[in-house]
Amino acid sequence: MSVITDKLCRPLKDLRISVIDRCNFRCTYCMPKEIFGKDFVFMPKDQLLDFEEIERLARIFADLGVRKIRITGGEPLLRRDLPNLIQKLIEIDGIEDIGLTTNGSLLGHMAEKLKKAGLQRVNVSLDALDETLFQSINDSNVKPERVLKGITKAKEAGLEVKVNMVVKKGMNDKEIIPMAAYFKEQGIALRYIEFMDVGQSNGWDFSKVITKKHIFQELNKYFDLEPVEPAYLGEVAKRYRYRGTNTEVGFITSVSESFCSTCTRARIAADGKMYTCLFAENGFDFRDMLRSGMRNEDIKAHIVNIWNQRTDRYSDERTEESAKNRNKMEMSYMGG
Repeated sequence: MSVITDKLCRPLKDLRISVIDRCNFRCTYCMPKEIFGKDFVFMPKDQLLDFEEIERLARIFADLGVRKIRITGGEPLLRRDLPNLIQKLIEIDGIEDIGLTTNGSLLGHMAEKLKKAGLQRVNVSLDALDETLFQSINDSNVKPERVLKGITKAKEAGLEVKVNMVVKKGMNDKEIIPMAAYFKEQGIALRYIEFMDVGQSNGWDFSKVITKKHIFQELNKYFDLEPVEPAYLGEVAKRYRYRGTNTEVGFITSVSESFCSTCTRARIAADGKMYTCLFAENGFDFRDMLRSGMRNEDIKAHIVNIWNQRTDRYSDERTEESAKNRNKMEMSYMGG
């Protein structure tokens, strides 16, 4: 089948699949404990797509041109028997790359199983090396050493590892240089993510954003960076290399330098709803289609119609007012 495109001529190439809405962290910029407390009701098991349903959807998306899949959550490693799903997905014709985003707390004892199942890459979220600061951000008892051990195990298992650091003014901006120095020494790519207005609960406003320009200026005081050309259409990170090494540092610049014009990503939330933008207000329910006996060709036609009508470019259009008034889905539900 020919490549499908949206209203802005963007092809569908990447699929992000959230497998669970639960997480064992309560990061203040994502799942603050005041909202996601002990009484918060997460999805019951029967509302989550099962592995056979996820595999079926992924096969349909692969037929439409998707080549890369990323498993997200919540914390995806909380999903029981996740390596079994990885094994199913890697066997789909057309799928060339499978990655996973995790907070790393469970990675140590899962890394080898994930690699054997066919996982190729893992992105580990780590916002600070300082123990007290890290625990205050994730609002749990997990120490950075546990995440760092998980990263080591992932590398030993043969997984490609990148580290993601959300940078928020007044929260962890003092960790910008220590994180760079540590992961440069480890030969691991570090990506700084501008604090984004995802969901309704993280108290976002422009004053709390530290832009790529500012971070880059700070890094340049200590390191000699050279730009790296994008590897493919729709690559999110703006990449640089420490001169004289193969180790990279990157920036996810959704706020200061939006990349809507090359966005090739669709998202499937844990309950089977499809979203065409991380900042979407509404999704399209595919769980009911899967469970009603609908044929694959009919489901495929729905996906084509949704993508053909897509006009999302929220980050291009973001204002303080739109950020406050838009009813966006929480990242823990939709996946990053």
